[in-house]
Amino acid sequence: MDFHLSDEQRTLSDTLARFFAERLPLERRLALASTAPGYSVEAWRQLAELGALGALFPEALGGYGGSAADILAVFEPLGAAAAAGPFLPSLICGRLLGATSSDRGGQLLEAIIAGETVVTLAHQEPRSRYDLAHVATRADRVGDGWSLSGAKAVAPWGDAADHFIISARSAGEAADEVGLTLFLVPADAPGLRLRGYLGIDGSRWAELSLDGMKVHDNQRLGDTGEAFSLLEAAVSAGVLAICADALGALGVVRDSTVEYLRTRVQFGQPIGAFQALQHRMATLLVEIEQARSAVINAVAAFDEDRRERERAVAAAKYTVGRVATLVAEEAVQLHGGIGMTWELPLSHSVKRLMMLDHLFGDVDHHLERYIQLGRAA
Repeated sequence: MDFHLSDEQRTLSDTLARFFAERLPLERRLALASTAPGYSVEAWRQLAELGALGALFPEALGGYGGSAADILAVFEPLGAAAAAGPFLPSLICGRLLGATSSDRGGQLLEAIIAGETVVTLAHQEPRSRYDLAHVATRADRVGDGWSLSGAKAVAPWGDAADHFIISARSAGEAADEVGLTLFLVPADAPGLRLRGYLGIDGSRWAELSLDGMKVHDNQRLGDTGEAFSLLEAAVSAGVLAICADALGALGVVRDSTVEYLRTRVQFGQPIGAFQALQHRMATLLVEIEQARSAVINAVAAFDEDRRERERAVAAAKYTVGRVATLVAEEAVQLHGGIGMTWELPLSHSVKRLMMLDHLFGDVDHHLERYIQLGRAA
């Protein structure tokens, strides 16, 4: 497939790459990671001014992009720089807010694009694994509002959020697609308890506990019990972004490994001269191109019907996850003992790849999803 970013998309991607190299080198990113919010708020607002957030949304929602190719243009340089910040939840929640067409949601989306607020998704639960429909958190009618009770896990950048979009079950049983409802809740709402923690790659996450938290009906997003299709579409955009992020990290691991093979001398010659290592590196280069092709295919299919979109995204996530594991393991082995050291930048890209594989479904989940979607044809 012949696929190229537009001139505007390439310019944005190159601008972001320079911004991270000059303003947010890896050393500063690691220093920021250990304390909340885990990223530079000043740099976040500068990135918004550069258009990094506006590119993720169409003009009708206040942005100037919003295509799958725009997502690729933004997230690939993020992965290459191992950049930190609530990019992923901003994309997912912005799509949800735009799709539900509430006045408050529109105002928040404008604030997201301007870098003035952080909204994140609290959807996954301790027992839900990767099943989007598996929601046990209850939303019970109380007067003119709702009472939310349950627990949410791995909310991205949750301890930096000003608002949460919380999914809860207003009808049906856990794992039913029908009966899910979304609520927009401020982070300081009474009845919401939060615990933030650090991920292995320097990203930040949070667990939420809801104990009869009261919300007004005007905090509901969209129609009661009909949130699944909205969640599925928004999370698909997020999964595509994760794949693009992984492509950026794969490029760094590839280039770092090639450079090491050229410069590490053993037995009087660069180790890259040994044929066995050349064969291993050639395999990695081919696999990385396979991953890129799968992501490009997902970009091309993203505006197709729901089944084609979901199947292409599942194929991309599976392929990227499989390749990421292979490339990470081989790169560490080819670097020898230093491959796992904190001081080597490559080790941080490797950890990022491992984390990305488990976000919104690992290789096993997306392989099964691809098969099931194919059977539904």
